[in-house]
Amino acid sequence: MMEYTMEELVPIVRKLAEKHHGYESTSMTYEKAEQLMEAVLYCIRETEQINALLPEEKPSAQTAYETGAKAVKEKTKRALKCYNDLLPKFNSYGNRCCEDTFVNGLPKFFQWYDAESDPQNTILTMDYPVLKDLSPYTGVDKIYEFIRCMRLEQEFLAMFPENYVKKVLSAYHRAYSDMIENLCEIVLISVTEHILAGKALWETELNAEDHLRIQHIYVQKEFSDIREYLGNALEYLIKKSLKEPMELLEYLMIAVDNIVIRRRMTADMSV
Repeated sequence: MMEYTMEELVPIVRKLAEKHHGYESTSMTYEKAEQLMEAVLYCIRETEQINALLPEEKPSAQTAYETGAKAVKEKTKRALKCYNDLLPKFNSYGNRCCEDTFVNGLPKFFQWYDAESDPQNTILTMDYPVLKDLSPYTGVDKIYEFIRCMRLEQEFLAMFPENYVKKVLSAYHRAYSDMIENLCEIVLISVTEHILAGKALWETELNAEDHLRIQHIYVQKEFSDIREYLGNALEYLIKKSLKEPMELLEYLMIAVDNIVIRRRMTADMSV
């Protein structure tokens, strides 16, 4: 990790203040100085992440900041391109939170994002929850990961007819249009249950015997065995629709792990 002293960082903060806000060093508030310092550190961390330079070739703080700021701008352009590529085929399936976050919210980020003097500001709350934990990310890093997650979720949901997805969501909650939950996970729960019950996916309703069979599997089988079985079945299913299934499969397995853990706990309690 590249570390710099305050003596090396403060001049960069001062330049940012003068360039973007017209501040003199004596008139800058503590809050603004703190924001600009975090901007500098954000860009330096970006330089570390891209491994632009070897540790033994540690650049000056100014160079590290400029390299990172350039990388942030380039990532913002890539994120916008990914967003524009996905938008025409995006489907919220009637869920307001999903629609509002992706269609109405994300454009505001690209409109107001300041890659030089406030790159750490995510701007949006992003109410729609994706499967991946995005709490470690901020700024364009978080937006980029969010768009990537949405692309993968859209790929998964697009594997099924729209009416099928809506039927599964409606069976989960009649007012699914108003809920703030991940749509992909809800459909994935249904898919995993059908896999374990040995039923075709199109048979939306499972009977009591099916649920008993599923419960028996969760009680009798180890977590690793159930996970492997579901992973193999999902890989086979995804390969029918996508040439490169592994990125989507790895993403879905985040939810599969949570689903299996919850169902095993529920099954053990009911025994």
